[in-house]
Amino acid sequence: MQLNTTFECASQLDANDTLSHFRNQFHIPKTAGKEVAYFCGNSLGLQPKNTANYILQELNDWQQHGVEGHFRAKNPWVSYHEILTEKAARIVGAMPQEVVMMNQLTANIHFMFVSFYRPTTTKYKIITEAKAFPSDQYAVESQVKFHGFKPDDAIIEIQPDEGTNYISNQKIIDTIEKHKHEVALVFIGGVNYYTGQVFDMKSIAESCNKNNIVCGFDLAHAVGNIKLNLHDWNVDFAVWCTYKYLNSGPGSVGGVFVHNKHANNFDLPRLTGWWGHDKTSRFKMDKTFVPIAGAEGWQLSNAPILSMAAHNAALSVFDEAGIDNLVEKSKKLHAYLRFLMKEVSAKNNLEIITPEKENEHGCQLSMFAKKEGRKLFDKLTASGVITDWREPDVIRVAAVPLYNSYDDIYRLYEVLK
Repeated sequence: MQLNTTFECASQLDANDTLSHFRNQFHIPKTAGKEVAYFCGNSLGLQPKNTANYILQELNDWQQHGVEGHFRAKNPWVSYHEILTEKAARIVGAMPQEVVMMNQLTANIHFMFVSFYRPTTTKYKIITEAKAFPSDQYAVESQVKFHGFKPDDAIIEIQPDEGTNYISNQKIIDTIEKHKHEVALVFIGGVNYYTGQVFDMKSIAESCNKNNIVCGFDLAHAVGNIKLNLHDWNVDFAVWCTYKYLNSGPGSVGGVFVHNKHANNFDLPRLTGWWGHDKTSRFKMDKTFVPIAGAEGWQLSNAPILSMAAHNAALSVFDEAGIDNLVEKSKKLHAYLRFLMKEVSAKNNLEIITPEKENEHGCQLSMFAKKEGRKLFDKLTASGVITDWREPDVIRVAAVPLYNSYDDIYRLYEVLK
């Protein structure tokens, strides 16, 4: 369909959308009795309507069974995390034994670094992208210091190509090749939180594997957003949160991927806890730690059931919709969003900084506000259009395929116009 700036175009696109009914499975916030146009799923996803029932099931089982809920609950708590594994693995393109839901994002970064950042006196540097999410920067710096190195020396930040906001894939590969003899780890956000740029994880992993460098990704802005194939890409490890595109609630449980090639490498150093201990002997309370093979062996504590119940509810929606279908709709939403934002960006002193090539972006469209951006953001919010402001000067808009409509995008356009 040929895009144009009429309301009829948005209506027709919504009428042709075979996934539009999934919007009805979410609670849409309201302002003055009217549903907002919610474009903040890249920060906190909306609540699925079935979430309350999933959590209530566990509350009822806790009420009825007490401690026996670990074994007698409808979904026994002792193995609750296993319910999530296959659904999560489908979303990230992994084998089930390569995925476990545990802890939260930054904690999981540290746990993975314990195992996979093994610096020597000559091979100790970490490559990451400039303007990575601050928590990632803090974690990387602290790990470097923990091992006795200076961040200014040990961390190589890849800056955007000259005259652009993007880091070309070639620049990443060239940086790996240039420093291959001194780099121990490449750790990059699969999707940059600020610009929305999707990095070529497949080729980055290939370059790392070729040069005996560990490859890890923070998928906070990638999981549930773009198509992932972590196993086939031969990524060593990845971590993610579940409260953005995965709609699992504020601060919900995090996720970890560990490639199957490491599944039985019990010589890898790791921080250990009893939930990563061999299941057949876990409750024998032996002193010696025997890790579970695969990603489960990195667990420490027993599962946060209420958080996992919310995640279970969200994954059920993803499973019904199918990640491939969602990615396909996302591309169409983004194309429409970009088309309309180009029409009004100059008038509002906005510059789109998210790459235009289809394989270099996901849901998110980031716009640099050249003048009075915060006032513009506040105006959008007051008008019932919920976007995301990132200091010092960027408005981020995420058109999420599970619950955003073309009409939502048209509302954003109307306010800006």
